[in-house]
Amino acid sequence: MDKYFIGREEEIHLLQEIMDSGKPEFVAVYGRRRVGKTYLIQQFFENRFAFSATGIIDGKKDEELFSFTSSLITAGYSGPRPRNWLEAFELLKQTLSQHPHRGRQVVYIDELPCFDTPKSGFVRALGYFWNTWGSLQKDLVLIVCGSATSWMMDNIVDNHGGLHDRTTHTIYLRQFNLSETERYLKAGHFLWPRQMIVETYMMLGGIPYYLSLLNSKESLAQNIDRLYFRKNAELSQEYRRLYSSLFKNPEPYVKIVEALAKNKQGLTRSEIATALKVPSSGTLTRLLENLVCCDMIRRYVTKVNGRPKVNDPYYQLTDLFSLFHLTFSKKLVTEDYWEQRLNTPIVNTWQGLAFEHVCMVHIGQIRQALGLGRIAVEYYSWRSSQPSRAQVDMIIERADHLVNLCEIKYSYSEYTITASEHKAMNSRIAAFVRETKNRNGILPTWVTPYGLSRNEYSVQVQNEVTMDDLFA
Repeated sequence: MDKYFIGREEEIHLLQEIMDSGKPEFVAVYGRRRVGKTYLIQQFFENRFAFSATGIIDGKKDEELFSFTSSLITAGYSGPRPRNWLEAFELLKQTLSQHPHRGRQVVYIDELPCFDTPKSGFVRALGYFWNTWGSLQKDLVLIVCGSATSWMMDNIVDNHGGLHDRTTHTIYLRQFNLSETERYLKAGHFLWPRQMIVETYMMLGGIPYYLSLLNSKESLAQNIDRLYFRKNAELSQEYRRLYSSLFKNPEPYVKIVEALAKNKQGLTRSEIATALKVPSSGTLTRLLENLVCCDMIRRYVTKVNGRPKVNDPYYQLTDLFSLFHLTFSKKLVTEDYWEQRLNTPIVNTWQGLAFEHVCMVHIGQIRQALGLGRIAVEYYSWRSSQPSRAQVDMIIERADHLVNLCEIKYSYSEYTITASEHKAMNSRIAAFVRETKNRNGILPTWVTPYGLSRNEYSVQVQNEVTMDDLFA
């Protein structure tokens, strides 16, 4: 199997079912920039499209119509350029109807949000095309694709106008997990140990394109210097491009992400509003929800006096590339910055925080390691509202009336719990029980790459999760 199909087995199975369904299909494919949407579709269909068009990033209406017309010509059209999108889709209908075909006709429109320039009427025209003609063609498969996740959700998946409830399938392409990242790198002949793969994930996340830029002949440190820190490095401008591709107005989103990057447990909406000096309004809520939809941040609820704070949830940064960029982008760097800073305080501090983020996005693997695959759970970070300011890296509340209080530590060998850490953990447990009115059993749990070294404090730990568990 092509290494670019690693981790996409479910999506490939669904695409095959769509091709075999024998009915008209309208499929929306979305996900963040560089996650592999275009490659998946092009490789699965082997570029055998009855019609294929791609929007122009930041293009104007005339430019987008020109691009669409060029694709019509490639598909067999030979006439004047359409004046608007209604005409463009009418010409697409005529072109598809006039040319003989066998089997399915696959129409693929990539970078769909780009076509929707201000006041262009593109979405209405697309809806009219599908409702009046496309949905009646048993051999038609319409696939639309876009990185602007919030736009795709608002205008296609959750459209309240002409395209309301019209998509027959949606495919949200997520980043790789650690196991899929390991498989991808092995397919590329990387003989890296798991700890190095974890550190790769801390910096690049599970984004296939970023991983494709790695060179197996270089060390991880050399790769990161080449990709990020050197002059004109390929990923040095990726942070800006990432948010520009996700949102047509990226500035307010970037400000939220930068505020969350400074607070590892996250912030409530009201705290974010205070930090940014903006109203705690519906507009801010909408911005936050859009970031959640894009998997850049996550929303979670904590408990006070035994009750969930549903009205004021926390938001926490989960995108690892953003965390890496915001930690190191403003430092005075040299071309060999990363190789020269290994084992320094700034890198060690970042590693600890990034490993916590890795654990948060692998909660399923942690649940499996704890034997909780069939038990309903809620998980969140917790911080005290009292002067002690106690914090717990991860709380896992279980339906079987137990609570795992997880301490997450990054290390290069077995971790040794010190007397002061043991005392601090007990203080955090006491604060959590007192402030949340918790009546469930407490299970002190440690998540470390290589487990705990045995001493008088480790024997009091009820559960351990290791790096290998995260690769399950």
